[in-house]
Amino acid sequence: SLSKLQLKTGDLDPRLFSRLRHLQKLDLSDNLLDKFPNSLTLPDLRVLNCNNNKLEDVTALKQFPLLEELTYENNAYLTLNDDYKVIFLLQNLRLLNGKDITKLAKHVRHVNTRKLTSKVTAHWEKFFRDQLPEKYTAEQVKSIKKKFLKSVQTNVVYGPSSLSEFTRWRVKMIAEEFLAYSLGLELNSDTEPEEKTDENEEESTESPREAAEDVAQVGDFSSYISNVTVTPSKRKKNHSKSSPGNKRSKTQTNTKEETEEDVSAEPLHFLQCHSKGNSREDFKTQLWSCVFEPVLDSGARKDPIVNSSRTVATCGGESVCLIDCETGTVLKKYKVATEEFFSVAWTTLTMVTSDSRKKAHNILAAAGRRGIVKLIHVAADFCYGEIKAHKKPIATVCFSPTQETHLFTASYDKRIALWDIGIPDCDYNFKASQLLVLETASIPLRIALVPTCPEQYLLAGCEGGCFAWNIKLDKGQKSRPFEAIFQFPDEESMTTAHRVDGLAFLNDDVVVSKSSKPGCIYLWSWSRSFDAKGKGCQQTMSAVILAELEWSTTDMSYLTLSTCPAKEYVFCGDEKGSVWMYNLSSYTTAWSSAKGKRSERRISPTQILKWPELRVNGEQPSEILVNNVVADPAFTYLVVLTSVNITAIWKKS
Repeated sequence: SLSKLQLKTGDLDPRLFSRLRHLQKLDLSDNLLDKFPNSLTLPDLRVLNCNNNKLEDVTALKQFPLLEELTYENNAYLTLNDDYKVIFLLQNLRLLNGKDITKLAKHVRHVNTRKLTSKVTAHWEKFFRDQLPEKYTAEQVKSIKKKFLKSVQTNVVYGPSSLSEFTRWRVKMIAEEFLAYSLGLELNSDTEPEEKTDENEEESTESPREAAEDVAQVGDFSSYISNVTVTPSKRKKNHSKSSPGNKRSKTQTNTKEETEEDVSAEPLHFLQCHSKGNSREDFKTQLWSCVFEPVLDSGARKDPIVNSSRTVATCGGESVCLIDCETGTVLKKYKVATEEFFSVAWTTLTMVTSDSRKKAHNILAAAGRRGIVKLIHVAADFCYGEIKAHKKPIATVCFSPTQETHLFTASYDKRIALWDIGIPDCDYNFKASQLLVLETASIPLRIALVPTCPEQYLLAGCEGGCFAWNIKLDKGQKSRPFEAIFQFPDEESMTTAHRVDGLAFLNDDVVVSKSSKPGCIYLWSWSRSFDAKGKGCQQTMSAVILAELEWSTTDMSYLTLSTCPAKEYVFCGDEKGSVWMYNLSSYTTAWSSAKGKRSERRISPTQILKWPELRVNGEQPSEILVNNVVADPAFTYLVVLTSVNITAIWKKS
């Protein structure tokens, strides 16, 4: 018995345990174990008790093949999916958490395996067998294996949605065995390291607990659009002949910019996961905001590329979804029946567990029409609290990059509030407080903290112009008017009065803003435009324009833009479902020099990604507006949110 010893995973020394050749019963209950080391050996272990630990994964238990009795109650992160995994992995298991599982085990080990094997085989026969030539190279096999494993995990569905994670796990295993048998491949022989880590990420996602009425059950609907066919749109210019059956959509490239890299992108998934009442007929719900989840334990907030993940949070209508961009799987879904969500934002909080350990967790804030911010602890599937922030809708939210508990909320009540959301304790008690209120002259639509001084200045694009505030907390004054309003070139002269519905920083100094009136995107210098020495507040300052980006001539509002600073890209969708992409890496050096002059001509897009011919039940959706488009920090995936309840995920190939 090693119970109640405050043991952590690192305390289980394989060199010691592997000498216990005849140990049959082991009690590790009431400790701090978050996983099992893989090589404890214990070849004769029959009974194992791991109650009241912090276990997040059970697959390492397969190293105890003779195990007959297993208990792991009160491990908050383990779910029904984990029960099914151990039942499958441990063929001699009879009792799990005190219950006889003999009958269930037959189903899991035999019936379930038989059904999934026939589905996996059928998927190969129908979609992949003909793609492999009679004489194939190792490279071709590797490529088809990767595509097949991805496709089969996404499309083979069986059993209740609460077991979808177990099903994906088994499907992958069966598919690998099938390929090894039919193509003579070694199992896992070419799994790339990045895929392994992704798989681990996926294994540790939990299916939702019924912890709060706001937390929706995952997978109780088909997230994929039914009967969809994708045909790449015809392009004026075709750079290479693609093989038949290749769905890559060639992108239109400007001849003037031929020196730029050709970012060919492939449409991976089209998801319809925000439907009202999970209706397949809903092509009206507007999707508004998406943000990639920060990766934990990667020197958070330092290197954006290392910090890149493939999990994205999206919001629209009554729900917030968490999507794995690679597989297209909707990992989690949160629903509030009376809400319409407009904005989501991530932060990483270091929470203290009941045993006084510190652990970093990602927290998602979601807000919208009701003026309430929902705080969701994603790994625990728990909406643990809410902040009644405003009496009118919240247009956008964002966290401070330096103060992880500081959240800005911009509302239709013409105020931007700064909140300290606090850190929840082990029982999820937390205290939120309002630190600051910024008065805006019109409704704020987009907000951005100035990268060089995120605790001092905030910039906002509003219905009536572009404004800046001093947000330094040592100033005493809690309610503040704006410090500056920026004026931009108009047809005749300079103007401050225009709707700014797109705003982001491209780097530490270059601001990208879009006003809906002239249908063009300005790049301007923060440091040269904002005069910090200016006396008093509410001053008018001229934006020092560095360049103009050529964009759609539409006067449609609220089609917002985004940036990928690490790759120096700007993205903006249009009223026809297309995404305009601008690679500005060849301009930024000149702009940063003291004498950086304005680029004389408008900069054309490096590429325009056209919306593919997407048929839903045989028909093409009518007008498709791209409300938002966001790339992950490493620019591997591009997530496109539309006005017709379709989330499109593109992958840079």
